[in-house]
Amino acid sequence: MPAGTVRAVTDFLTTTRHAYSIVAESYARLSPPIAEDVQDRALLTAFADLVREDGGGPVADLGCGTGRVTAYLASAGLEVAGIDLSPEMLAVARRDHPELRFSEGSLLGLDLPDGGLAGAVAWYSIIHTPPARLPEVCAELFRVLRPGGHLQLAFQVGDERQHLTGWQGHDGLSLDAYRQPVERVSEQVAGAGFEILTQALRDPEARVPHGRVLARKPSGDSAAE
Repeated sequence: MPAGTVRAVTDFLTTTRHAYSIVAESYARLSPPIAEDVQDRALLTAFADLVREDGGGPVADLGCGTGRVTAYLASAGLEVAGIDLSPEMLAVARRDHPELRFSEGSLLGLDLPDGGLAGAVAWYSIIHTPPARLPEVCAELFRVLRPGGHLQLAFQVGDERQHLTGWQGHDGLSLDAYRQPVERVSEQVAGAGFEILTQALRDPEARVPHGRVLARKPSGDSAAE
């Protein structure tokens, strides 16, 4: 990888880690429990059902933040652990959910074995990934899922880069967020080898619409068809 590319990836990760480390406590206070959102509760419950119906197994909440999605998936009966880039976000997650496992890591290089996961959730954790890096993230998600494993993505929809300043009320704190069309994210996921099961645009009239993509890594049988 060229030196300039390495530097760009490092800068993006460093900026994201720094921003979330600063806002960890306020982020936890301002984020409502998943159980209060009917649509997302239904979506994550369906994801949990699919994983269990395919035999269960380890699931990762990637970019878990303060652990609210991790906790919901655990309550739905999954064997789930959280992974996040920010040590401070993980400290809040461990404090608020001491019964669950959390560790530090990046979507661009997960410390997980090939094909070890029955499911993976990336709940708004791709929104700070530059679009040029998204294929690498999708490839990494494909690598860590076992054949037949399920992937659930949530993200902001649009076609622009948002430069956030004074984020979460912290003066001087800035961070880039990328909004992408549902179709483009689905294409990137499919390009990594996944089967797209569902793609949806949530709240299309909202100031910032939201997208959902549910996908599956083909099993040996379906890949041969």
